[in-house]
Amino acid sequence: MHLLALVLSLFAATADVPVPPANAQHTASGLITVRTADGTGTERPGPDDLVKLRYVIRNGDGKLIDSLSGNQAAVMSVSRMLPGWRETVSMMVAGEQRRSWISSDLGDGKIPDGTTYIIDTELVGIIHAPKTPDDLAAPPAGAERTKSGLASQVIKPGTGTRHPNRRSVVRVNYTGWTTDGRMFDSTVLHGQPAEFPLGNVIAGWTEGLQLMTEGEVRRFWIPAKLAYADDPSKPQGMLVFDIELLAIR
Repeated sequence: MHLLALVLSLFAATADVPVPPANAQHTASGLITVRTADGTGTERPGPDDLVKLRYVIRNGDGKLIDSLSGNQAAVMSVSRMLPGWRETVSMMVAGEQRRSWISSDLGDGKIPDGTTYIIDTELVGIIHAPKTPDDLAAPPAGAERTKSGLASQVIKPGTGTRHPNRRSVVRVNYTGWTTDGRMFDSTVLHGQPAEFPLGNVIAGWTEGLQLMTEGEVRRFWIPAKLAYADDPSKPQGMLVFDIELLAIR
C-alpha cells in the first residue's frame, strides 16, 4: 500500500490500532518491526547518513501524532532520530516500507512513559553526509592565516583564475560544523547549492571566499568574532566550513 493511501486509511479508522503480526521481528533492544513493502535499493543507511522519509506516527490509542506523505519527504539525520526509529531505518533499503512498534524505552524521552508509538515509514532515499573532518578543534600548522584570525586550507585547487569581491554573487556548496563535531548546516540537506551576495553573509565568509577561485574547495576555521557572535540563535564559538566555490557572477 502506498503511504498516502495508508495515511487516508488511518484518518478513516484511527480506532483500529494495529497489533504486531506473528511474523514481526523482535530485536534485542525491544523494537518490534515488520516490513510492509519491499524496497528497490541495495544499501542501508549508516549512522552518519541522512535519509529522506515519508511517515505516519500514531500513539497506542490510534491518535495521529505526525505524518508526511504524498510527494513530500522529510530529510533527517539518522544519528538524531529516536533510537527505535533509527534502528528501524537502519534495516531498510530505498523504497522499502516498515511498521514499527516503538516503546518509550526507545523514545529518547520523547515518547511518554508506558506508551508505544506505531510508526509507518517509507524510506525514499539515502543521502551520504559529508565526512566529518579530523581537524575541527584547531587549524593545522600549515593552514593559511589572515590578520583577522581567519584560517584556511585548500582541499582542492580551483580551475578558474577569477576571485570574487564583496559585490559578487557566488554559488557554493558548503557544510558547517561546530568544533565538537556537530554538522549544523549543509547544502546536502537542502539538495542544491546556495547562491547569495558575498556582502550579505558572515564576515568570515565574506573574507574567505575572496581568497578562492572557481572550482576550489577550501576548509575555513572561522573565529567566533567573524561568525555568529552577535546572533545567539546561531551556533557559537569557532566554526569550521568546507566550501566549494562553483561560480561567480
